Amino acid sequence: MNAQSLFVPIDADTRLHLRHFPGNGLPVFLVHGAIENGRIFYSLNGKGLAPYLQRLGYDVYVLDLRGRGLSQPKPEVFSAHGQHESICVDLPAASDFIASRRPQMKQVWMSHSWGGVLQMSCLARFPEIRSRIGALVHFAVKRSITVRSWQRLFRVEFGWKLLLPMVSRVLGYIPAARLGLGSDIETHQSLMASIRWVTPGPWVDPDDGFDYGAAVCAFEYPPSLWLTGVDDHLLGAPKDVRAFMAECRVNESSFIILGKGSGALHNYDHISLMTHPLAPDDHFVRVTHWLNEVLTDTLSESSFSLSENTP
Repeated sequence: MNAQSLFVPIDADTRLHLRHFPGNGLPVFLVHGAIENGRIFYSLNGKGLAPYLQRLGYDVYVLDLRGRGLSQPKPEVFSAHGQHESICVDLPAASDFIASRRPQMKQVWMSHSWGGVLQMSCLARFPEIRSRIGALVHFAVKRSITVRSWQRLFRVEFGWKLLLPMVSRVLGYIPAARLGLGSDIETHQSLMASIRWVTPGPWVDPDDGFDYGAAVCAFEYPPSLWLTGVDDHLLGAPKDVRAFMAECRVNESSFIILGKGSGALHNYDHISLMTHPLAPDDHFVRVTHWLNEVLTDTLSESSFSLSENTP
């Protein structure tokens, strides 16, 4: 696997890690979700979305958000950064870094889970960054969770909103891997901000009051494709993905629910959507076909219709 680690300096103590899968095509910027790192997009033996895109010629950059993966430094007690810094500092810095290496080239932004919320928020705030984006692809991206289930009561209401804040107040972050909850940490500030947004309510920055919901009324996002799994019943439930698309004023015809009933090879859930062995022969192909047509101006968002037999 042809890949290397690049580092984006933020300040004297902070460097963001970008795993680079070099190619001659358009640059693709991948952002992971909460209690994850960039490894959701690649394995060390060349599996995953990032190596797949590289094999097609794309120039791929996978971000580890601050404090995660190989980004430096590792979180210290009461780490003084969170979701606001990811949106306003780290994503712009990474995009600027990619633009410096691939000037005048449109970027493709892709995400999994909460990474898409960060990306859409960043683009809502910064029109100069938005102008360099050619297309967006989001996997299982929602902002608020509205589904009602015992799983939600236990994992979200009790775990995410009650138990984990107590842990993060002591440590400054959540050691998710040690707790068996995910693959990486989440800082206390990121956790508390995400709790505000996971709870249905206005899309407003809890740090500075920026109103993302109002901002998106003044522009149109670049063409976007949204996918989730039919067996994702909580963290990327179809109804909640639809709700976030509506907040972003995105045409629902660009939404695909992946399951055997709608022609997919597997009934995907939140994680298998990115990691299942069948994904490269299944929806990764659909994504790249869509990109090829969008980026050559031959496809509109309405060309992807939601199948009538999907939930």
